[in-house]
Amino acid sequence: MSQAALALQPASAGEPLSARNFTRLAEFIHGYSGIKMPSNKKTMLEGRLRRRMRVNRFDNVNEYCRFIFDEGGLETETIHLIDAVTTNKTEFFREPVHFDFMEKTVLPQLAKTRRHINVWSAAASTGAEPYTLAMVLDEFCSARRGLDYSILGTDICTEVLQQAIAGRFVESMIQPVSMPRRQRYVLRAKDPSRGEVRIVPELRSKVAYGRLNLMDERYPVETTMDIIFCRNILIYFDKSTQAKVLERLCRHLAPDGYLFLGHSESIVGIDLPLRQIANTVFQKG
Repeated sequence: MSQAALALQPASAGEPLSARNFTRLAEFIHGYSGIKMPSNKKTMLEGRLRRRMRVNRFDNVNEYCRFIFDEGGLETETIHLIDAVTTNKTEFFREPVHFDFMEKTVLPQLAKTRRHINVWSAAASTGAEPYTLAMVLDEFCSARRGLDYSILGTDICTEVLQQAIAGRFVESMIQPVSMPRRQRYVLRAKDPSRGEVRIVPELRSKVAYGRLNLMDERYPVETTMDIIFCRNILIYFDKSTQAKVLERLCRHLAPDGYLFLGHSESIVGIDLPLRQIANTVFQKG
């Protein structure tokens, strides 16, 4: 998610993206996904759209814009457009202090009143965060009889969700995972030259994935969540969008549930039923 920054890619040769079409794209992307698109992102955006231009067999990016905005192309192209412009930076045990705090403080508190712990990774990307959560939860619950857990992973990008469901990663990505956890939760490919690993089926089965746009007025999430991770997304939204997203997330949080944000994110100036209990960790109530 993720619903995240645009990766820098130089545009190919050809007719450059016009100022008018950049404005139309920027307004649509912001309105649909909440991602801000300032003028200094023009070249970046143009580069990311080259692939969609080629798939649709247009000679330049302005023809692609005419197709989506003037000829009804958005009806079939919206998801592909959003997939193209979102970059999904992710890694296992990113901001590890959060997982330490969850393991040592949050989970013991929840275990006092729960037999089942529900967790939501709201920017699941290719699955590194949900599977990190699953490792921590599996270890914790395995040591406590009668305690179970489930995880929901959502993202706006359909392509990364397919990768997350498969649970396959390049081997270098698991470097932050401790050796005992690798031995328990990670399978290596039979052919070492592939440089690929896969999360064990038992852990994959604990995570359900689905597409979700944080800009939607209502989230199709029926379960009340004990823990929500929504990290490193809000920084790409303006303040009013941040407030709306946080308010919606709080609706799905249990009365004593916990919300984890990224370390560069804040709820200052936003009226929410949350109190801060650690660095970018908040509890409802």
